Amino acid sequence: MASLPIINMVKLDGEERQATMSKLHDACENWGFFELLNHGISIELLDKVEGMTKGHYKKCMEQKFKEFAKQALERGEELDTISNMDWESTFFLKHLPQSNITGIPDLEDEYREVMKEFALELEKLAERLLDLLCENLGLEQGYLKKAFGGSNGPTFGTKVSNYPPCPRPELFKGLRAHTDAGGLILLFQDDKVSGLQLLKDGEWVDVPPMRHSIVVNLGDQLEVITNGKYKSVMHRVVAQTDGNRMSIASFYNPGGDAVIYPAPALIKEEEEKENEVTTYPKFVFEDYMKLYVAQKFQAKEPRFETMKALESVGA
Repeated sequence: MASLPIINMVKLDGEERQATMSKLHDACENWGFFELLNHGISIELLDKVEGMTKGHYKKCMEQKFKEFAKQALERGEELDTISNMDWESTFFLKHLPQSNITGIPDLEDEYREVMKEFALELEKLAERLLDLLCENLGLEQGYLKKAFGGSNGPTFGTKVSNYPPCPRPELFKGLRAHTDAGGLILLFQDDKVSGLQLLKDGEWVDVPPMRHSIVVNLGDQLEVITNGKYKSVMHRVVAQTDGNRMSIASFYNPGGDAVIYPAPALIKEEEEKENEVTTYPKFVFEDYMKLYVAQKFQAKEPRFETMKALESVGA
């Protein structure tokens, strides 16, 4: 089994640019996941984010999770398995179009400021990556960011998670298998405790913890815009018996009213090659999200089919 592609971004500025761009294109086409090194976010900032996130969990969330875990384990013992519950402790931050960070309870002021700074760095990285994807796809620079825009620009938010040790991992998933609904997901994960896996060629592959790296995966909207050239991929978190895994996943997504559809240039390119072209649906992102909320842990293909059916009804 091949290992997860690792993209060293410093090589984009030298003689190895073409080879690195080719590696990125292959990662998007064949994996839907890759790991970034030398991504431009300082090690000092990453260390601060990690330290404060772990400290916040210990101080404000650990006891609450222990109470949840006790009840969940009792219920799991009765049922022999829990299929609709995730072994995780989370909170959510919104950054764009408006931030909610001042309203999140229990966050220390220094932690708020550090997470604001981190979000700005991730936003810049996401936009740089989108333009690299445009280059590889033969789309004009800025096309993907504009496609995500809507009337108020993209939406951008962060899910801060801890996956504490689970004494009965056969009963629970840390997080059940799913594809991500949105656009581009940037993950800063624990470098010591593993658990994240992606589905490739019918097998679950570990996404290895690597210090100071950012893991990137593609969401359903990029699959639609690229008309399936790049695909979102099922992934999950496996509960571990030891260690508390930190996961900070930031979602650079379309605006709620953004109209998502395959890039005409990519359809034309396929037609010119005289390939048979099946196009993905056209829809408003918030309509897709309403469907996704109910079907997150199911296959994505029926969601695309539902949106296609709605498109033909509205035509």
